[in-house]
Amino acid sequence: MSEQKIVLVTGANKGIGYEIAAGLGALGWSVGVGARDGQRRDTAVEKLRAAGVDAFGVPLDVTDDASVAAAVEVVTERAGRLDVLVNNAAVTGGMPQHPTTVDLAAVQLAVETNVLGVIRVTNAMLPLLRRSASPRIVNMSSSVGSLTRQTSSAGADVIGPLSAAYSPSKTFLNAVTIQYAKELRDTPILINAGCPGFVATDLNGHRGVRTPEQGAAVAIRLATLPDGGPTGEFFEDAGVVPW
Repeated sequence: MSEQKIVLVTGANKGIGYEIAAGLGALGWSVGVGARDGQRRDTAVEKLRAAGVDAFGVPLDVTDDASVAAAVEVVTERAGRLDVLVNNAAVTGGMPQHPTTVDLAAVQLAVETNVLGVIRVTNAMLPLLRRSASPRIVNMSSSVGSLTRQTSSAGADVIGPLSAAYSPSKTFLNAVTIQYAKELRDTPILINAGCPGFVATDLNGHRGVRTPEQGAAVAIRLATLPDGGPTGEFFEDAGVVPW
């Protein structure tokens, strides 16, 4: 029998993150439910276990060094390695975000969570990922971070609303993903960005048109890429997203 895969999903207590955890758990994986809200985290773990998933809670605030270090200890004690990291936790920073009037605190919050949080967690988990035979990193991005789409003549349903915090933070995340792929290209680690589409979640006030389960599909696909698969690329369900 093959060894059970171990995955950590950040922001996994609800929405897309929860469905990523559920989808990978249904494959027989052991799933770390990363979340900073203890009650919601425990509820998510209980729900996943009731569905037959081997789930465990990981207290995790991606903006806090000490919390991330403690999360490493939890995963180390649980499994001694990590096969897949899904960086899903994100914030919008609050709306509206017109560039001329945006609150700089909103920009700072979006970058701190959506970019620096990903770097912080990824770097902390890398030693555990290097112990895996086929490590994968999935950064949950958004097509509104695509500069090609932002500069197109498409409507707001494609390029999103004016955004001086959230969209640029995802552009930043995409660029960081490329840099990781370049540095890690001679290792077994595959790292890619994935867009879930416009999903109805708390992040957008449930205005999205897709379900969290549909949004989770791209992350599950990237988490289960075969050896030699793509790295440093940006995907949605329909295929590659232009940078």
